[in-house]
Amino acid sequence: MTADEFYDDEEEIDFSDLREQYEVKLEEGLDTFVVIDGLPKVPEDNKPKLVKFLVKKLQAVGKTKEDSVYMPMGDDGQSQGFAFVEYETAMQAAQAVKKLNGLALDKKHTLAVNKLTDIERYGREGRIDEKYVEPEPEPFVEQEHLRSWIGDARARDQFILFRSDTVGVYFNNKKDAPDMTVERQFWTESFVRWSPLGTFLTSLHPQGVQLWGGASWKRIARFPHPAVNLVDFSPNEKYLVTWSNKPIVYQEGMPGLTPEEDGKTYVIWEVKTGKLLRSFPPIENPQEADKPPNMRKKIQWPLFKWTADDKYCARVTPGSSISVYETPSMVLLDRKSIKLEGVVDFEWSPYAPTEDEAKKTSGEQLLCYWTPEINNQTARVSLMAIPSKEIIRTRNLFSVSDCKLHWQSEGAYLCVKVDRHSKRGKSTFTSLEFFRIKEKNIPNEPIEIQDTVINFAWEPKGDRFVLITAGELPPAGAAPAPPKTSVSFYAPEKTKSPPAGPFRLIRTIDKRNSNAIFWSPKGRFCIVATINSQQSHELEFWDFDFDGEKKESEKDLAANLQLIGTVEHYGVTDLEWDPSGRYVVSSSSMWKHTMENGYHMWDFKGNSLREDHIERFKQFAWRPRPPTMLSKEQQKQVRKNLREYSRQFDEDDLILESEASATIIEGRRRLLEEWRAWRSKTERELEEEREDLGLPPLRDDDDKDMEGATVIEEIVEEVIEEKEEEIA
Repeated sequence: MTADEFYDDEEEIDFSDLREQYEVKLEEGLDTFVVIDGLPKVPEDNKPKLVKFLVKKLQAVGKTKEDSVYMPMGDDGQSQGFAFVEYETAMQAAQAVKKLNGLALDKKHTLAVNKLTDIERYGREGRIDEKYVEPEPEPFVEQEHLRSWIGDARARDQFILFRSDTVGVYFNNKKDAPDMTVERQFWTESFVRWSPLGTFLTSLHPQGVQLWGGASWKRIARFPHPAVNLVDFSPNEKYLVTWSNKPIVYQEGMPGLTPEEDGKTYVIWEVKTGKLLRSFPPIENPQEADKPPNMRKKIQWPLFKWTADDKYCARVTPGSSISVYETPSMVLLDRKSIKLEGVVDFEWSPYAPTEDEAKKTSGEQLLCYWTPEINNQTARVSLMAIPSKEIIRTRNLFSVSDCKLHWQSEGAYLCVKVDRHSKRGKSTFTSLEFFRIKEKNIPNEPIEIQDTVINFAWEPKGDRFVLITAGELPPAGAAPAPPKTSVSFYAPEKTKSPPAGPFRLIRTIDKRNSNAIFWSPKGRFCIVATINSQQSHELEFWDFDFDGEKKESEKDLAANLQLIGTVEHYGVTDLEWDPSGRYVVSSSSMWKHTMENGYHMWDFKGNSLREDHIERFKQFAWRPRPPTMLSKEQQKQVRKNLREYSRQFDEDDLILESEASATIIEGRRRLLEEWRAWRSKTERELEEEREDLGLPPLRDDDDKDMEGATVIEEIVEEVIEEKEEEIA
């Protein structure tokens, strides 16, 4: 073979597979690099300072150093406003893009962080057109109103019923059966939940979470989280937290998730965009790690707690710190957790400052936490202002076994329920530490309780409260019956002007089985109940502003307490007031027992309105209402003219009842006419058959007697009882 023939054959050989195998691929080996854009342009002398400052920001998400930052200089001796940075791992580089992109470096400069591989992938080989082409706007598609149910002409509330495999949404009627708006089978795999303002209905599935809403109940959003168990919303529905007891096992192509979520159990999402903001691994409690699994405490839920304006969320790492995150970036406040040795739990104030208040206080929000006795340090409860992290109030506590933090709904009061033990540890009792948040220097008011408080509840938007105490457990060897409980009602002393006076006991009811407290969302009315009990099923309806005469011993208190009704609901497991405070539903769920499942609806006085026994009944939940758009003055005007509105409502109720009666009467008349028509037709057919057979016409004595008679039908409507009632 000649040389020319060899080269000719070589040209015919296909080397494409070898070229593909050994071609240098720019994307490989560069996945630890990121490109930082948006930097200030500085001269050579200031470059080291800028690099040092930049590295501090970059090290918040991964390990890098000044030598790993390359900042090119221009011909004019100034930096060009960007830099290349190398991290130790590709995961750290991905984290930098996710957490630092869009971060404000100062007032004039905002960082833009991208992977170098992305720039190489999309920026070469003509993949980016140099000429800008304005994208065509998508056609406008009108969406359904997500709060359309509020426009109901009769101002009815909605609720969901979950029975067997079916979930239904219903409008509540005062006396009649509810009106169904939608009903679907297999709408959820475990349970359903309303969002805090009632905008969305949440369903859980093995693949994740779905949100539903609008008049047609279409799917609004979905959030992939395999084997999800629990969900929680921020107060204003901006963010959603999902949790699974099984860590995420990432697989290629999983929608909405990245390799970074592998091994994580908590995920925080932005509801509006569906964007995954951040994920977290399981939070371990060092104090529980050494205990056997069956002795460990259940997980704390919700783990992430939100401020009332959704601006911050925080979680506790038991025994060491509280981590506060800013939204929507989900970056740690000041890039570090708040170190608090021994910290057990915390709660945000439920009050969101107004715009004017936020300007005066720099948007400070209150966070209360407590730490137990450690070494020679006493137990403490402290109030911290966020974002300044300033401690504004501390209270030392002694002989503490446990603490529970109870904020009043408007953030005006904080009650710390302190469970204490005697010096020898043989007995326990409770003290209540009250902090008046809106008064000067936040004064403290303690109340000693001889027994152990098992339940405490503030009046919504009020300054009264109810607590339930339990006596000592039965001695060893005795029957394991639960101890008798006592219910105590408290109110402040009357004062001529704010602030309210000290808290005083109104009354104590002994020898009860009560274990739960349910305040009406509008305050004033309260139900003290016994739920999840085999022995007792009582519901007691209490009015704190009864119109009758006050007892002499209670005349100087800001309350007039009266028991207005006592009812029983066998097997009651749950109880919930409707958003208006007019109705309350007690229910018995098959999730807790399988006897006499269903729900019972009462009015605020304990009068029975409706009872519905449902097989395989699982869940009842009222749909929450968003805050009113009326100003305080407009609300005051409505209360002032309440009698006038009440008459109008009564007239509407009578019209509805009349329409219902007319519908029933019309239905009966239609059935009677149909029956008469059928009878006449049948008689004609029978006569024709007899005539064909040659038989004489069929006439009995009764028919002969009735010939020529006139049938008179008279329908009488009678009002049996009419009663007017004023609702304060």
